[in-house]
Amino acid sequence: MVLGGIDMIALVTGAAGFVGSHLCQALLDDGAEVVGVDCFTDYYGRAAKEERLAPLLGRPGFRFVEADLSTAPVAPLLADVDRVFHLAGQPGVRASWGPDFDLYLRHNVAATQRLLEACKRRPLDKLVYSSSSSVYGDAETYPTPESLRPQPVSPYGVTKLAAEHLCETYRKSFGVPAVSLRLFTVYGPGQRPDMAFSRLVRAALSGEPFEVYGDGRQTRDFTFVTDVVQAMRDAADSPWCGVANIGGGARTSLNEVLAIVAELCGDLRLVRRPRAVGDVRDTAADISTAEAAFGYRPRTSLREGLAAMVAAERRPQQALR
Repeated sequence: MVLGGIDMIALVTGAAGFVGSHLCQALLDDGAEVVGVDCFTDYYGRAAKEERLAPLLGRPGFRFVEADLSTAPVAPLLADVDRVFHLAGQPGVRASWGPDFDLYLRHNVAATQRLLEACKRRPLDKLVYSSSSSVYGDAETYPTPESLRPQPVSPYGVTKLAAEHLCETYRKSFGVPAVSLRLFTVYGPGQRPDMAFSRLVRAALSGEPFEVYGDGRQTRDFTFVTDVVQAMRDAADSPWCGVANIGGGARTSLNEVLAIVAELCGDLRLVRRPRAVGDVRDTAADISTAEAAFGYRPRTSLREGLAAMVAAERRPQQALR
C-alpha cells in the first residue's frame, strides 16, 4: 500500500489467529508489507494456527516472527513499521477463571503495556487495538454506546478493559495514536475451533450433537470477520483516535442462529446445558461513533456469513471424497 508515495509497513500481532490472519491477507492484497507476530499460546491447537499462516508464508512482503510480546524484545519488531494492529492476546471467557488468570494478565495486559512502551518512542501513524464487547458485561442499555460505564463479568473482560485503558493512557500521556475497537462476537471462516459458530457448523455437517448453554434466547450482535478487518483498516487510515464499537448491525438470539443453520445444513441435534458463569445475557453495539469517525458500516448479513462458514467447512470434506 502506498500512502502519499510512501510504502506502508504494518505490524500485526496475533497474526496466526482468526482475525489476525484475515487482516494480514487483506493488507498484503493492498500491497502493504506485513510483519506478523504470534507466540502460539496453547489455548487451542497450534495446527489450526499454522494452517491459517500457511497461505501467508509464501507471499511477497510477509515476514513472520514467533515471539511472546510479554517477554521478547519488542523494539526490533517495530523497525520501519508505520502502523500497528495489536490483536494478540489470551482468548476465552470461560477459561479465564481460576489459576489460568495469570495467562490473561500476561498476554492481555503485560504484553500490551510492553508494546505501548516501545511504540511511544516511534512516530507511528496509528496503533489499532482489538478490544472486546466483554468489557461491558451485562450492559444497562441496548444498543450499547461507548459512554456507558464498562462492567465486565469475567476475568477475561477485566483484562481486555485494562489493556484498553493502557492504550488510552499512553495516547493521552505520550501521544501514541491509539484506537481501541470493541469487537462484538466476530465470526466467519477460520473462526477459533472452540467458538460457538465453529462448533455449531461442524456439528450440523457431521450430525454430532451441539451443546447449547442457556435457553437459547440470549442475544448477540454478530460481526462478520471481513467487516471487522475493514473497520481496522479504515480506523488506521483515519486521523481519529479513541474507543469505538464494531458490531454487525443487528441483535439476534441463539435460537434464531440455530434456525438459520438448520436451514443451511439440515436438522440439528441439540443438547441443552445451564448458562455458563461469566457469559453475558445480551450484547448489541451502538456503532454510531465508528460510523462518524471512519465511515464504518457492516456489509455482511448473518445469513450470508453463516453460509460462507458452511461452504468453507464443506470444502475439506468434499476434497476427501
